[in-house]
Amino acid sequence: MKAFNIGDVIIATDGVGKNITDASMLIESVTMDSRQVKEGSLFVAIKGERVDGHDFINDCFSKGATAVLCDHIPEGVTGPCIEVENTVKGLQDLAKWYRESLNVKVVGITGSVGKTSTKEMVSAVLSEGFKTQKTIGNYNNEIGLPLTVLSIEEDTQVEVLEMGISDFGEMRVLSRIAQPNVCVITNIGECHLEFLHDRDGVLKAKSEIFEFMSEDAKIYLNGDDDKLRTVKKVKGITPYFYGFNKGNDVTLTDSESLGLKGSKLKMHYKGEDLEATIHMLGKHMQANALVSFAIAKDMGLTDDEIKEGLAKAKTIDGRCNLIDYKGIGTIIDDCYNASPTSMKAALDTLVLAEGRKVAIMGDMFELGENSDSMHAEVGTYAANVGIDKLICVGENCKHMYDAAKKENKNLEISYFKSLEDLLSVLKTEVSDTDNIWVKSSHGMGFAKLVEALKSR
Repeated sequence: MKAFNIGDVIIATDGVGKNITDASMLIESVTMDSRQVKEGSLFVAIKGERVDGHDFINDCFSKGATAVLCDHIPEGVTGPCIEVENTVKGLQDLAKWYRESLNVKVVGITGSVGKTSTKEMVSAVLSEGFKTQKTIGNYNNEIGLPLTVLSIEEDTQVEVLEMGISDFGEMRVLSRIAQPNVCVITNIGECHLEFLHDRDGVLKAKSEIFEFMSEDAKIYLNGDDDKLRTVKKVKGITPYFYGFNKGNDVTLTDSESLGLKGSKLKMHYKGEDLEATIHMLGKHMQANALVSFAIAKDMGLTDDEIKEGLAKAKTIDGRCNLIDYKGIGTIIDDCYNASPTSMKAALDTLVLAEGRKVAIMGDMFELGENSDSMHAEVGTYAANVGIDKLICVGENCKHMYDAAKKENKNLEISYFKSLEDLLSVLKTEVSDTDNIWVKSSHGMGFAKLVEALKSR
């Protein structure tokens, strides 16, 4: 990050300096994790559900922290502190100030599913023409995003930010910090319905990304999504639509499946065609390629740069990550998140594999009052898509199991109430040569299942 000083923090957060003798002292990193504090750090003391960062302030000073952002100064603390009413808000205000100090274009990516894979592909492509940074891991919420922004290096030309929310008003906070020059919405699905109620609520919440975008921003929306198609102009800006249906601005004119090795694509945008190969799996990854192509083209990259970036793009652990198992089978680690839409997309891709196809699916969380029927819907879909075996895990997935069993009595189906129950008999449920897709909401802990499959 570009260094700034204690005085800058006071101004940015409207805070009150305490125990400060030299406001010009430099800050070279920002963290809320006391274990990551080093010389020159600003430690942000946040009170969480289990741990209060204020308890670690003196420890941070002993590690060389320049200053601490806090909402009160505990007894015995004598180091430089900036006191604010709310440290989360203070962190956000600081990140907004820092973003405005940089000459960087920000690509903001949101949507119900596909944010991370889109972020990975867009950043891979833009990296061919620009010094590019991106959201690391899942630092995409009201705390993670400002920390990501505060890590942007001074010479970065493009920052690709994943922006995740679960309730109204949260995207407004993120947009205020990011001030995106490019806005991407991947889809409007059935996530976080406990708070957003229905897909119209999801659209409203996601659309808050537009509130603080730049005046000359470009907007790219998935034109195959019926809710996003209702977006006409935003602040005088006409969106570009991408997708597979007719009428989109960015379209796929031809494709060839390479099985679990990806696909070859022919894309069309603004009168120009581009042929490219991607190695990220799934129909939704082809959609990611379309929007990556459009953004890169509009930002001036050459066709060769775009093709090179698309070919290099790869996903991360838990997000359709392809694992070659001893050269005889395949594990697809897709266990970070799940919704009915992404579950079906996973099944559609699994059927492209050569050999036995096994889907291990766990509970989907935060689906609201229609959770039971949505799990059943996925079960019905799985029964007809063409896989060889379905393994359902979790209390909610009993509805998936029952629906699949009712729909297709010939499909091999197993049910386990808990992950531990499956792990105890895992070797009898799958074989070394299987193609196994592992998918669930993150809270199911399926990363443990992936490790067990790898160590068979």
